[in-house]
Amino acid sequence: MAAQETAADEEYATGRALMLAGVAALGGFLFGFDTAVINGAVSAVRNQFGLGAGLTGFVVSSALLGCVAGAFLAGRLADRIGRTRVMVLAALLFLISALGSGLSFGPVDLIGWRVLGGLGVGAASVIAPAYIAEISPASIRGRLGSLQQLAIVTGIFVALLSDAWLAGIAGGAAEELWFGLAAWRWMFLAEAVPAIVYGVMALTIPESPRFLVAKGQVERARAVLGEVLKTGIDERIAEIVRTVRQDARASFRDLLRPGGGGVLPIVWIGIALSVFQQFVGINVIFYYSTTLWQSVGFTESDALTQTVITSVTNILVTLVAIALIDRIGRKRLLTIGSVGMFITLGTLSYIFATAPLVKGDTGMEPALGDTAGVIALVAANLFVVFFGMSWGPAVWVLLGEMFNNTIRGTALGLAAAAQWLANFAISTSFPAMADVGLGFAYGFYTLFALLSLVFVLKFVPETKGRQLEDM
Repeated sequence: MAAQETAADEEYATGRALMLAGVAALGGFLFGFDTAVINGAVSAVRNQFGLGAGLTGFVVSSALLGCVAGAFLAGRLADRIGRTRVMVLAALLFLISALGSGLSFGPVDLIGWRVLGGLGVGAASVIAPAYIAEISPASIRGRLGSLQQLAIVTGIFVALLSDAWLAGIAGGAAEELWFGLAAWRWMFLAEAVPAIVYGVMALTIPESPRFLVAKGQVERARAVLGEVLKTGIDERIAEIVRTVRQDARASFRDLLRPGGGGVLPIVWIGIALSVFQQFVGINVIFYYSTTLWQSVGFTESDALTQTVITSVTNILVTLVAIALIDRIGRKRLLTIGSVGMFITLGTLSYIFATAPLVKGDTGMEPALGDTAGVIALVAANLFVVFFGMSWGPAVWVLLGEMFNNTIRGTALGLAAAAQWLANFAISTSFPAMADVGLGFAYGFYTLFALLSLVFVLKFVPETKGRQLEDM
């Protein structure tokens, strides 16, 4: 594709930049697939292994423990061996986890395989935004960074679609499919295909120019930048050299204020963005929505269909975010998203809190009438709309670009680890909170949507159009 010129006189090869960012974002696809595939399998796994509510929640969220460790370690590992090698390692972990989970013998080894896959998810969640930010021209960095979220929601969609398809042809997730294996096992095994594709594609892209400069390989870095930028390459290399420490790897000490006094404020902002992104409860929709809709009166088939529709909605609104993020900025998107999430989550909380209770398979469950059921379904999908156009992509873009070159890998790893820890807390606690009442659970998420609005208005900086070296 022909080079373009921005308002800042930055000319770049759009096609090459898009290709490099797209390959890196494949890690996001695996990220979404791995974390959502459990959705269609959870009821069958619970019944086959005789799990209670607490252990069911832990099986669903166990992958997130691996995500915490993978994210925490990936930043420093990427600074040591490179971004692309960590991508290949993550793909290998995805592949092993897919095979192990699909052939698991019981809840213990299933949890182990899920944790192993979580290591890959955590690593991919750090590497993709960092790599994309480091190879992207500043004027389109937000759009390219949003490819990470687009890949995540596409991975979620494909996982849920494959879950629905496999359950449909088998007659249910617990029913036998091919080679004597139940459909829920094939749901996990299906991840092996994108894992292999990700690993192979990661071997075809060059290393990040900022990593190469940090390792003293300036000419290689210049060549990589030359694949994307058409002007200002020498100036960019000089800026990177100026801001990257070549004599030592970043450590967690670099995240502290000079002379003591605690963690740098920008690191706290990154951690808080990560926590708020999870504490609004978005992953409850994608991990438990099939079970949730069944509990309020939908059939398994209808519940799976509603979940797929929700994931399609998420993809479409992420495209909206890609179109807007470099125009109106990250902060304004987050503000709009927080307001919308507060209203829609509050609606869900009210509907579930006021619905009459009836005895169901797992105890007393809310019974939604025709009107309340439609309102709940619309509110849930509008919640996904507001999240998907704002907090979904914008947080990953900000985490990839808000830290300077010295601390990017380490700070991003810490912030992503906090995100996965928050995800684990929300996902594990949902079954117990739902036992108290769905109105209570969604009331909790509503509170954090409101707090996220206050946080954005007061603390979050705008990074639109700034070079990474100026952060």
